[in-house]
Amino acid sequence: MYMRRRCRQGVDAGFSGSANLKRPTGHSPTSRMLYVVGLGLCDERDITAVRSSTRVYLEAYTSILMVPKERLATFYGKSILLADRDMVETDSDAILCDADKQDVSFLVVGDPFGATTHIDIVLRARAKHVPVRVIHNASIMNAVGACGLQLYSFGQSVSLVFFTDTWKPDSFYDRIKENSDLGLHTLVLLDIKVKEQSEENLARGRKIYDPPRYMSIPQAVSQFLEIESHRDQKVLSPETTLAIALSRVGGDPGDQRIVSGTLGELLQQPPEVFGEPLHSLVIVGKRLHHLEVEYSQQYAVNQETWRRVASQDYGCALE
Repeated sequence: MYMRRRCRQGVDAGFSGSANLKRPTGHSPTSRMLYVVGLGLCDERDITAVRSSTRVYLEAYTSILMVPKERLATFYGKSILLADRDMVETDSDAILCDADKQDVSFLVVGDPFGATTHIDIVLRARAKHVPVRVIHNASIMNAVGACGLQLYSFGQSVSLVFFTDTWKPDSFYDRIKENSDLGLHTLVLLDIKVKEQSEENLARGRKIYDPPRYMSIPQAVSQFLEIESHRDQKVLSPETTLAIALSRVGGDPGDQRIVSGTLGELLQQPPEVFGEPLHSLVIVGKRLHHLEVEYSQQYAVNQETWRRVASQDYGCALE
């Protein structure tokens, strides 16, 4: 991979606009640093930031942006370098190389601290005495409020990975139950597979990658119900558990999709109902406010069922 032995110099990369980028107190005008920049959820207009960077990397495996990197490059007037899993996790020195001598930007979809990977690269930079500036932005962690549920009523967020024939991790179930016992909602982040290798190619050391895969809402619900059938703790019931599916939150009206219903109703919907990836799913907690019910019912598969389950099974007082 390029830059493993030495830094690549003079790559024309950076950003338009600098309103948010006054250097931190204590750094001289000639001090250089690593910028970790949140892009928000949608497109290149979500941020006005760094024009000073010599190199700009776009982290390209924990999430996806709704526009191609070429559009970013055109908008900012800079070259954009893709940083895949291998580079970020095993070759971060290439990203940090000379970042104390020239500005380098590391672009993240959503907010920079939405994934442990991004915390790790900040720690690596600090260990090398590279100054770091983090520029925050919107992420699904707060944009989920678009579905009508109150943010302060959310508990722990969980991730749901693709099951295989031999690997079906179910620790998410315990976290959802803990939230459920407190009446709290659970945001579930659905798995994506970008630049992943099959077990055979990995074992043979072949750099052959599978096509990208994004977990759909029906597949997520199916996996939930499979684990519920084994656990049988009545945490995820197809008839009496309410859930809200979201995709492309913050996008244009034609792109963003929000669909609410029981788990059973969501399972029965064709995948196209839920829009394009990325998808998230909210398991609705029992401490449900009537305003949450009323707002979210506009997205319901069946508004009558939505209100009935909210009233009878959740105990929400509705007019």
